[in-house]
Amino acid sequence: MIPTAQAQAFEQPPLLVGQSPRLRHVQRMVEKLANGRWPALILGETGTGKEVVARSIHSTNPAGTFVTIDCSAFVGPLMESELFGHRRGAFTGADRDKMGLIEAAHGGTAFFDEIGEMPLDLQAKLLRVLQEKEFRPLGSTVTKRSDFRIIAATNRDLAKEVERGTFRQDLYYRLNVVTLRLPPLRDRREDIPALLQHFLRKYGSNHSFTQEALEAALAYDWPGNVRELENSVQHMVAINTGPLLHLRDLPSPLQNFIATNRLPQASLTMVAAAGYALAGMPAAGGQPSFVSSPILPLVEMERRAILSALEYTKGDRLMAAHLLGIGRTTLYRKLKEYQLGD
Repeated sequence: MIPTAQAQAFEQPPLLVGQSPRLRHVQRMVEKLANGRWPALILGETGTGKEVVARSIHSTNPAGTFVTIDCSAFVGPLMESELFGHRRGAFTGADRDKMGLIEAAHGGTAFFDEIGEMPLDLQAKLLRVLQEKEFRPLGSTVTKRSDFRIIAATNRDLAKEVERGTFRQDLYYRLNVVTLRLPPLRDRREDIPALLQHFLRKYGSNHSFTQEALEAALAYDWPGNVRELENSVQHMVAINTGPLLHLRDLPSPLQNFIATNRLPQASLTMVAAAGYALAGMPAAGGQPSFVSSPILPLVEMERRAILSALEYTKGDRLMAAHLLGIGRTTLYRKLKEYQLGD
């Protein structure tokens, strides 16, 4: 039996939400990787969406099953059984045969989450599977085959782990064929409005943010990244009985941040407007989720966002384009379209 909690098939690719230059680079890499079976190593802080990216690579051109293997959960004597399976009677309590996650991934994708946590002895056995496409379940003398695409992820610096002797060099080179580095959310703040809107649609279709709550979200550094932002939206929707999500509804980490920091209101308002206008995303109910602003056509919001960006960057068009999350050529075209400057 396939461990259904770890092995799932997906009808639609998971969403990579946002249009920042850094995220668009990741999206382009996902598209390229989807056309082959190259090993991929995804690097990034906790909560940046490493599994979402892995699922996107698999689901864009799906073949077989996507199996998640949480290496941080490999503790105790049964870890090898989880990975390779076992035969009945292999150890005390093994009252029936069990298929391991390696076998479940045959023909599909095996996603090794937090592979930097994997013990050295299992690293050696995984390397053999990758090289020979063979393994033996615990208690068995029969060799089985499993051919799968491997995608690994970690928040550790594996090169340094190799130097320390806690990660095998040969396995590192085997995994590090194509590397994707996911930026932390604080380095792509222009995607925050789109992410907030995405999670509002998911958890609270009748809710919307006040301008003050949105600005606080834009100013916060989000050390837990997208995962923390998602949890925060769930928290706010759960405790709020009305349609508007206020500053007072924010989770305690954001409340502490507000209490100890002064928010740069003007620039954050501009980024908020740019995030919605350029993405063309109405909030739940067809209205922008920063409700204290007047409801404007998207074209007018876009024009104002461009003007605000140019004012904020003192006319630096390259920096303005980066802040707005669009290419320089696109900005020039829109300047001409709206007759803004030369």
